[in-house]
Amino acid sequence: MRIQESALAELDCQLLPFAYGEPPVQGVARWVAEDFQVDEVANWEASGAGEHAVLRIRKRGLNTDWIARQLARIARVSIRCVSYAGMKDRHALTTQWFSVHLPGRGEVDWSAIESEQIQLLEVRRHQRKLRKGALRGNRFQLRLREVQGDTELLQHRLRQIASGGMANYFGPQRFGHAGSNLDRAQDLFAGKLNGRERQRRGLYLSAARSALFNRVLAERIAHGNWDRALEGEVVVLEGTRRWFCAEEVDAALRARVTQMDVHPSGPLWGRGRLPSEAAAARLEQEALCGFEDWCRGLERFGLKQDRRALRIVVQDLVWRQWEGNLELCFFLPAGAYATSLLRECVRLKGS
Repeated sequence: MRIQESALAELDCQLLPFAYGEPPVQGVARWVAEDFQVDEVANWEASGAGEHAVLRIRKRGLNTDWIARQLARIARVSIRCVSYAGMKDRHALTTQWFSVHLPGRGEVDWSAIESEQIQLLEVRRHQRKLRKGALRGNRFQLRLREVQGDTELLQHRLRQIASGGMANYFGPQRFGHAGSNLDRAQDLFAGKLNGRERQRRGLYLSAARSALFNRVLAERIAHGNWDRALEGEVVVLEGTRRWFCAEEVDAALRARVTQMDVHPSGPLWGRGRLPSEAAAARLEQEALCGFEDWCRGLERFGLKQDRRALRIVVQDLVWRQWEGNLELCFFLPAGAYATSLLRECVRLKGS
């Protein structure tokens, strides 16, 4: 159950088409962790009581799993008792929430977690553990250095994104180093994963599913219709994961798309009937021609059909430039990738 290497190459994030054209400038990212800052914005409020300690931690140069293991060690609990809402990049300055299940336990002295790389910002109690994706979104502050190119066109590009949204590609971090998660997905579908790697099955299935979505979005961008509704379109309501198939693409629906109230969508593949119809369904099926084995593999492992918006609204986007530096500040909802915004604006040197 393997797809052709030529088809696999089409999933390379560096080859995906740009929604607004080639980036007008080039620059350098991440000389220091402070160049890539991310702060989680929760969609819940801690109650102040319960079996779970929730901790807000700022970390520099460390990955999320490592922090989780340290919290388990300090609390003397299994790593299974530690949860977090989302993974955060190691090579960054990030603020995120963790929860630790402490049934029947009093307060823990968490001060041992603090170091030059880790700050404990607050601790609260809550009735429930953190679930993956339990976020309203993330606030970003990014700095690019040695920026060279058409800075006037860059200003125009940023205004386009601020008013028209960005292509909602899954970022390259979804697919592992050099796309290794997709190679493992190939092996998984072919029944060739060893016991240890089978434990990461969910990661590989997610990578394959995300790559197929990117393939459909790339096809829509190539056809120039990623930000408008086609006949048979499934649209996603802004700010939600709710979607519906539009019975008719009339003036009212087109106005809602223009006003960013709803967005065209692409498939997150799985079992069940493809909900899109007519022109939208035909384009999706054409985009995934050659990937039928992956579609069947995702169905076989029990994933269900779902949808993801092709376009995402970038909130509070502001920027400033000075002496070859570019700073971008913005908010993205959970599941959207800052790297997908960055690639539309700046071609990173060395990539």
